[in-house]
Amino acid sequence: MPLEKFFENRAFTGAKLSPTGRHVAVGVTPPGGRRRLVVLETDTLQAKVAAWHPKVDINFFAWVNDDRLVYNLTDTQTAGNGFYVPGGLYGAVQRDGTDHRELNGGSYHSPTRRMDSDDVFVRYGEWGARGEFWNVRVERLNTRTARGTGIIGPGRAMSWLIDADDNPRVAFTAEKDKGALQYLDPKKKEWEVLQTANLYIGEFINPVGFAPDGTLFVSVRKGDKQALYRYDLAQRKLDDEPLVTMKDFDFDGYLVKDADHLLGVRYLSDARSTLWFDDRMKAMQARIDKLLPATVNLLTPPVRGEVPVVLVYAYSDVDPGRSLLFNTETGKLTEIGPVQRGIDPKQMAAMDLVRYAARDGLSIPAWLTRPQGSKGRKLPMVVLVHGGPWLREEWEWRADAQFLASRGYLVLEPEFRGSTGYGFAHARKGFKQWGLAMQDDVADGARWAVAQGLADPDRICIAGASYGGYATLMGLVKNPELFKCGVAWAGVSDINLMYDVIWSDMSNNYMLFGMPELVGDQTKDAEQLKTTSPLVQAASIKQPLLLAHGGADRRVPIIHGTRIRDAVKKTNPNVEWVEYLEEGHGWWLVSTRVDFWTRVENFLQKNIGEKP
Repeated sequence: MPLEKFFENRAFTGAKLSPTGRHVAVGVTPPGGRRRLVVLETDTLQAKVAAWHPKVDINFFAWVNDDRLVYNLTDTQTAGNGFYVPGGLYGAVQRDGTDHRELNGGSYHSPTRRMDSDDVFVRYGEWGARGEFWNVRVERLNTRTARGTGIIGPGRAMSWLIDADDNPRVAFTAEKDKGALQYLDPKKKEWEVLQTANLYIGEFINPVGFAPDGTLFVSVRKGDKQALYRYDLAQRKLDDEPLVTMKDFDFDGYLVKDADHLLGVRYLSDARSTLWFDDRMKAMQARIDKLLPATVNLLTPPVRGEVPVVLVYAYSDVDPGRSLLFNTETGKLTEIGPVQRGIDPKQMAAMDLVRYAARDGLSIPAWLTRPQGSKGRKLPMVVLVHGGPWLREEWEWRADAQFLASRGYLVLEPEFRGSTGYGFAHARKGFKQWGLAMQDDVADGARWAVAQGLADPDRICIAGASYGGYATLMGLVKNPELFKCGVAWAGVSDINLMYDVIWSDMSNNYMLFGMPELVGDQTKDAEQLKTTSPLVQAASIKQPLLLAHGGADRRVPIIHGTRIRDAVKKTNPNVEWVEYLEEGHGWWLVSTRVDFWTRVENFLQKNIGEKP
């Protein structure tokens, strides 16, 4: 498949049913055009553009009620990390495109419970002098008058939860290194602290959502894994037994509900899934899974269903996804549109979750993507290291892994220690292990693939962005016998630089209280930070290296890239460098993605690819 097909902007995005189910809104991007907000009638599929701007794109949108929507804008054709144009909610509009009202910013939070209301709850972010996130305040905003009613919070709030009666009821606040879960008691009308803990390494009760009957559900770790519990607000305590728990994964998900009932819970294990409590939805899931056996099928019923329809989002490791409507009376499935037009699932590569043992015995999950027709062959391999590093990947179609597999490369994506979602012990073992045990986990994954007969030991390249860029550089330093080349983009080249560069958007709070605990203390761990610095160890990098950086990157400023480039070039002539002047922390423009991955394709072919 042509490279360009992998890195196009999405064609259909964000399909959402109106409260009654009579209409569905979707973001549609015509080839070469701007994304517009389109509303379809679910019975006839008659479509009408509700909002469109000739010089910018519709980004996020949501139903206010059955006739009205709110939306914000972005610009997919201008770099700089795709800042919203302007910031926050831009407008509200009727589904037929009439009665447009410009709004005064903020980020959409949630609709009101009243289906006939024109109000929504909106978050307003407040930012520090460095551009770092500082505080969230909430307003109830009328989308016809653009007038808001402010809500008094309990302090510096990071997040809010609205209850079933449209009252802000729970907030999470932060001050220095302390986080607090706070509850607005409806009788006392005062905020009360339910729990405090260290903001960065503490164990918190994490609010998930309120059911329509007012029950609060939370995610809590008892033992190693997060699980979903009911929280009794009157008694201020958890139920004894969890509602959702998983052996191998932390709970990560949200409630699925209609106007009156909690229907189920959507959660992430290796892939997305739904635990239905409602028998009707359980039976419907079985019907749709029989019709679509090759995909994960996520069902969303209307909040106040007045017509026999549910929205289905179907996806897999080889399918970027598509939105469909299912008529519950006729059993008919009707496709609305694919996420990406040019991807043929039949040409994509299967992805599997595997596990291997690190050198200290820790079980490391990893995603393995194998090119089609590759069984029985030792392949050139790319070890692709995720960023964060405090996050995880999941079973889904991903452009980078699929593109590499389409060019004949085995792709291994380790969930090294420090990755989240696999239990607290797995995450905590990554504290202060940049360049140490975290790095060893990546190398051990490459050796595992060789031992399994999957990878050619003489043709392995390491690649990644952000933290993955750091791990790429450290992999070349620590394991030159293993990694024959490296591709690092937007990568950290020195931990001390993360502290010292004042134009980074990382908050002072994180650098004062988070990084010393999670990454390393500049004073106490000074020697370790030198040993684990690719910049200090640059003379050790002898392998071919492709470096790329965005000139407008605020998370990992470009000085990380220019300094490692210059340092490695002193002893290594095989350094390729590209700067995308207007890009931020990642590639926003299609043209940038196509240019970058063309360079990657050529670089890999030259260094580990199949010989002509």
